[in-house]
Amino acid sequence: IRVQKLEVISRARLARALLFVARALRFAATVMLVYLYLLLVLSFFPWTRRLSGEIVGWVVGPLSQVLGGMIGYLPSLFTILVIVAVTYYGTKLVKRFFLAIEQRSIRFSGFYPEWARPTYKIVRFLIIALAVIMVWPYLPNSESQAFRGVAAFLGLLITFGSAGMIANVVGGIMLTYMRAFHVGDRVRIADTVGDVVEQNLLVTRVRTSKSVDVTIPNSLVLGTHIINWSMRAREGGVLLHTTVTIGYDAPWRQVHGLLIAAAKKTDLILADPAPFVLQTSLNDFHVSYELNVWTLQPERMMWIHSRLHENIQDAFNEAGIEILSPSYGALRDGNTVAMPTDYLPPAYKPEGFLFRRK
Repeated sequence: IRVQKLEVISRARLARALLFVARALRFAATVMLVYLYLLLVLSFFPWTRRLSGEIVGWVVGPLSQVLGGMIGYLPSLFTILVIVAVTYYGTKLVKRFFLAIEQRSIRFSGFYPEWARPTYKIVRFLIIALAVIMVWPYLPNSESQAFRGVAAFLGLLITFGSAGMIANVVGGIMLTYMRAFHVGDRVRIADTVGDVVEQNLLVTRVRTSKSVDVTIPNSLVLGTHIINWSMRAREGGVLLHTTVTIGYDAPWRQVHGLLIAAAKKTDLILADPAPFVLQTSLNDFHVSYELNVWTLQPERMMWIHSRLHENIQDAFNEAGIEILSPSYGALRDGNTVAMPTDYLPPAYKPEGFLFRRK
């Protein structure tokens, strides 16, 4: 059975269904034949003729009650079918409406297209919940104490057993409407840094730069701080920075020029806005220089930092400026300069220690 290219029922499934119907009919026919055989045999003998009549009552009585109950239940069944049909086509109509919003065919001020799908799920849940409430009184034996007891037990079981799941669902809904991040964004959630690969109502999955997938429950995501570099990059660029400590003997203007030149040699760094340098602190033995650069690809920030550090080392080595730690710069005297030998002059020799005689 096909509808254009869509296969509704395959040959194998249709064959299994027909075989099941044939077996069910054969079983029903076998039971009926055995029943009629027993009635016929028992009616032949006077001492079993009364038992034959009782067997007829055992079967006909329950069948008549079942048929009578089914006939009496037909109005309620028709009401349930109407509610189910209205709910089904109502959800279809709501889905088409929100799909049009997602595809930007319908626009509302302040309602973002990415809100369409989760909002549809919420509305569909409310419609189905309302339908269940309307159908409930029409269910068979819905007023009996046993039915109410089972329903109350299931309600308590769901309430206490799904507290964590409900917290995650609420967190997922709040994260969606907060627009904290989207799939593909480079984010930092607590101590996890990576790209968002999946976001649903229960969890958020982040893939780190080491290709490790980290699954974080939405309740934990909602309870911690979130840093989104990609959101700022879409608005014009994200600012990256690194810090270098240089001694007071190096002119700060030259240091600024070397840092900016190293930034301009690095790929994926924007020329506009231009890189800039801040002197963040004047320490005991060195000055802290912070180089700030702009990029549109925060997902490659690890590679950008690595290339930037390589260019900074090359720039300072070529200029003959040593990048020293504070203690090393304070205690050294007469040692070989802390630079690769490729950058030293061929006739370079370290100076000796200086002594003074009184």
